[in-house]
Amino acid sequence: MALTAALLGGVIGLVLAWTGAGGGLLAVPLLVLVLHLPLQQAAPLALLAVGAAAAVGAVMGLRQGIVRYKAAALIGGLGMLAAPVGVALAHRLNSQWLTLGFGLLMMGLALRALSQGGHDTSLDAAEPQPPCVADPQHGRLIWTSPCARALGLTGLLSGLLSGLVGVGGGFVIVPALRRHSDLSLPSIQATSLAVIAMVSSSAVVGAVAHGQVQPGLALWFAGAAVLALLAGRQVAHRLPTAWLQRAFQGVALLAGLMMVLKAGGWLA
Repeated sequence: MALTAALLGGVIGLVLAWTGAGGGLLAVPLLVLVLHLPLQQAAPLALLAVGAAAAVGAVMGLRQGIVRYKAAALIGGLGMLAAPVGVALAHRLNSQWLTLGFGLLMMGLALRALSQGGHDTSLDAAEPQPPCVADPQHGRLIWTSPCARALGLTGLLSGLLSGLVGVGGGFVIVPALRRHSDLSLPSIQATSLAVIAMVSSSAVVGAVAHGQVQPGLALWFAGAAVLALLAGRQVAHRLPTAWLQRAFQGVALLAGLMMVLKAGGWLA
């Protein structure tokens, strides 16, 4: 099982390196379907691996000066408060219904992304005047009440979903920042990675408190994810981004369908 966990972790690391999002969305069904873990154990294990890999990516972004750390602190801080609530809810909810809901969520996100022609999963088209505007000289956000409110709500939703089903990072934060700000895509992705690392740590702590994390399995899975992310970033610029996004969305759609089938008892 340890070798299988490492292979799955490697897949997740490459997904993060090559698509910039979706690690948790793909990690959970892989752990459920391949290792046969219940969703309550798969979600925090996925968060641990994705969070560790995101932390590495965030450090790289900080060195490049493209992480908007104040925005990351607001989104991540509120996300960390909401994540344990999601973990507690997952601990109390029926596993079958939770698996079904998660599978339907995956399918919906994938179909939405595919209908948008392979672009990053975005909540809506960019607003003409987003609430968060960057200073053209320094690239830092100009803080206003609408900006703080939009980013705060993003953090709460991200944290809740992260704790509940192990997702909510790239598939919530990146689209929200694209909608609510005029930051460049590299800055959005780097800031998102910083938030994912923060929120994941909070959700994992809550899961450990509930005894839902297997330390040995977590080490193999998370370690492989970090190594694969480092390796994948070395060749990411040589790969066709649009094709990779489409391929990932197709895999996410298939994984979501398999989760729904599993919840309905049609898949062992």
